[in-house]
This record gives sequence, structure tokens and C-alpha cells, in this order.
Amino acid sequence: MKKMGDRMNKIYLIVMLVSLLLLTTGCIANVQGQKITIQKQVESENNYEDFKEVTNRKQVNKAKEIVENADWEIAKVKMDRYADYQFQFPLKNSSQDKIASYLLWVMPSGDNVEIVADSNKYVKLTEQDSATLYEILTGEVLSQR
Repeated sequence: MKKMGDRMNKIYLIVMLVSLLLLTTGCIANVQGQKITIQKQVESENNYEDFKEVTNRKQVNKAKEIVENADWEIAKVKMDRYADYQFQFPLKNSSQDKIASYLLWVMPSGDNVEIVADSNKYVKLTEQDSATLYEILTGEVLSQR
């Protein structure tokens, strides 16, 4: 009888450890997918260098919310200058993981930002959304130039 009890305790312990391991692995994978990478334009050319990585879950979710809920236009636009920033964040899709890439320009007035997505989409964000997104991406306040 004692051997049967010991065996059940070992099985129970193994099941609990495997469950804990699976739970921890799932949480870590979910956290790793929650980031935005930002590159900043350098030397007035189409060259960008790594600038910042945002990993704060609330900031990442807010940035995604702003971008996803923007009033996008389907348009191929040609800007007068290269983008001030480019940023990417992972999109979770049920079948595969993708990276969403965006180019961002600060308007000369400094009140708004314009974004172009790699799929020929364009948007000029509201002043409030511009300020919030810019602060998340750069850590700076969007101010009039």
C-alpha cells in the first residue's frame, strides 16, 4: 500500500511541475511578443539607426490601439522627405506571426504625425493621438517646431 501512495505522489508532483513549466513558458512567450522597435532617421537620408525599444505592455497596447483604430486611407503617397522614424511591432495572427511596419513623419507645424503603412495605407493622426503615439515611441513630448 505504501508503494502505491509513493507512486501517486510522484506522478502528482510530475504533473504539477509539467503544468507549471507550460504555464510559465506560455506567459514568457506572450510577454516577448509585446514590444515596439523604433529606428530614427539619420543624416537627412534614407538611413535609420536603432533608436528605442518599447516593452511596457500598457504603452505597447496603447500604441497598437491608436494605429489599429486610425482612420486609414488606401493611398499611395509620396512625401517630400524621408520619414523621421520607422517602427514595427509584432501582430499575433492565429495562423502565423507577422511584423507590422510603419513610417512616421512629424508635420512641420509639430502638431500632428503622419503614418504610412507598408501596404499603401496613409493616415494623419489627430493631435491627441499624435502626441500620445509620439511620446510612446520617442519618450519626448510632441511640440510645435
